[in-house]
Amino acid sequence: MYDEFLLGAQYTPGATAFRVWAPYCEEVEVRLLDARRYVRLQPEAGGYFSGIVADVAPGERYFYRLDSEKERPDPASQSQPDGVHGPSQVVDQSFAWRHPVCAPLSLRNSVFYELHVGAYTPDGTFDAVIPHLPGLADLGVTALQIMPVAQFPGARNWGYDGVQLFAPHSAYGGVNGLKRLVDAAHGHGLAVMLDVVYNHLGPEGNYLWDYGPYFTDRYKSPWGAGINLDGPDSDPVRRFFMANAVYWLSRYHFDGLRLDATHELLSFSARPFLGELTAQIADWAARDNRHVHIIAENDQSNRLLTLSRDANGLGLDGQWLDDFHHVLHVALTGESDGYYIDYQDFTLLPKVLGERFAYTGAYSPIRRRQHGTWAGDVPADRFVASTQTHDQVGNRMLGERLSTLTDFDGLKLAAGLLLTSPFTPMLFMGEEYGETAPFLFFTSHGDADLIEGVRRGRAQEFAAFDWRGEPPDPQGEETFARSKLNHALANQGTHALLYALYKELLAMRRAYPALTNPGPDDTLVYHHGKNRMICVERRFGRQTLRVFLNFELTHTAGLDVPGGDVAWRRVLDSRDARWSPKADPDLSPPATIGRAESYTVSLAPKAFAVYLQEDELYDR
Repeated sequence: MYDEFLLGAQYTPGATAFRVWAPYCEEVEVRLLDARRYVRLQPEAGGYFSGIVADVAPGERYFYRLDSEKERPDPASQSQPDGVHGPSQVVDQSFAWRHPVCAPLSLRNSVFYELHVGAYTPDGTFDAVIPHLPGLADLGVTALQIMPVAQFPGARNWGYDGVQLFAPHSAYGGVNGLKRLVDAAHGHGLAVMLDVVYNHLGPEGNYLWDYGPYFTDRYKSPWGAGINLDGPDSDPVRRFFMANAVYWLSRYHFDGLRLDATHELLSFSARPFLGELTAQIADWAARDNRHVHIIAENDQSNRLLTLSRDANGLGLDGQWLDDFHHVLHVALTGESDGYYIDYQDFTLLPKVLGERFAYTGAYSPIRRRQHGTWAGDVPADRFVASTQTHDQVGNRMLGERLSTLTDFDGLKLAAGLLLTSPFTPMLFMGEEYGETAPFLFFTSHGDADLIEGVRRGRAQEFAAFDWRGEPPDPQGEETFARSKLNHALANQGTHALLYALYKELLAMRRAYPALTNPGPDDTLVYHHGKNRMICVERRFGRQTLRVFLNFELTHTAGLDVPGGDVAWRRVLDSRDARWSPKADPDLSPPATIGRAESYTVSLAPKAFAVYLQEDELYDR
């Protein structure tokens, strides 16, 4: 870690070095609670204060006292055992890592799995996730995508209300619990990505206001004042967040970061913050001989995010592709409320497969303006696609998963499109077996006015959607309890069949390089506009597969496609008895297709099939 990025309490045997940026203060002291003493820190240039204090052992609790008045937790606290309002704690970061840090797989060969630590198991801890790692690896997952773990108020929260950004949440297991999880995941060959939030801090326990100009009234975000990333004294603010990014990658051996809502990182200087952040991480990774993935959430359909800096892009490795979810969700459910208004045209689904974004400069009804850029020349693996995420499920009033919005065949069709698409796939915890528990919005704030404000705000968010009923109380313990997974479902009935299909599709991604080839010219999409059936052709060298998918919800449909001097063999049928309780051979597409100038494949409603080209030039 760069010396200039060192913040907070850095323990070494015999002494602890403290450093904090506090330009609003004339004097800063460390109050050591256990030692019952105050130590004055020395001012540095640029508003920093620092000092080395002897005989401060790990576990020592401390506050910073500002100008002999306010006592506040450390902005760069590494541990908050008593919550967001309590003292910070000195941490010994040494850890007996059993498994070396290894480079994560390339994005084209990656399969992400998003999980919320608190809702994933009954115990809701880092350690409780560890027994599930072998099963995830066996399924075909290659990387965990962990929702934010920075210290937030109370014991339950999505994590996007974090306020001590360097401290793993104490209720989850704190510093060593998180390290044990990352280490165990590496032992099973799984990379681990962490979701980090730099566009805002939570409303409770945010004491950065007392230290310096971390925030600005020049910009507003959906969560309040914007972060000061380009105004006066913004350089130390930018360094604070860059230090945080390097901290997680270095101290906790994370293999990458997912950057939340990067469209809210408002920075209009000549060097945008997002570009500088990715450059600093790349510089650190090169010095430390590490390879990591930095992936953005962004709603602007902006091709510049993943273009290299040499091509005047921002240099991120990837970005979430919400358009994939939106076009698929509308095709399966027919919903037209809120932002789904923009995705009613079925032809947007094949467009997304070929051009990445649904809107490439056209007028967006929900935004009431032109939106998006064309990105058909950008390699597809730079886009992380999903059928469900914490946002798309949890921001529904009742937190319904896709398993309650479509039937079993619809779930299989969604899996078929995702796992044969050219994008980097991400599963949302429990999706692989059709989890039925909702994923609701939950909090455990301590301020009564804030609790009521969150309740009102949550209800107002749903005004654009025709959802009936009352939203569950975010503060209620029952709301959180209802969001817990029931892993036993994976072994029962159609849930087990769906799990088997996911496993087969993921095995096919490994077996057939064409399914993971991100080349812009190596994916063709056939759709004639007569019905809601498409064929996605995937190619790699001499290998070609065609995936036929019928999005007609109630009737059989056929699609004419060009043939040629090649034959085809069916390698997967979604109506096969292995993953269909009502298999009917009469509804199955042909097992083989002979050489012909063109041919037609017909499929039952919400069915899909995968064909492999059997060409004498290709030897499997």
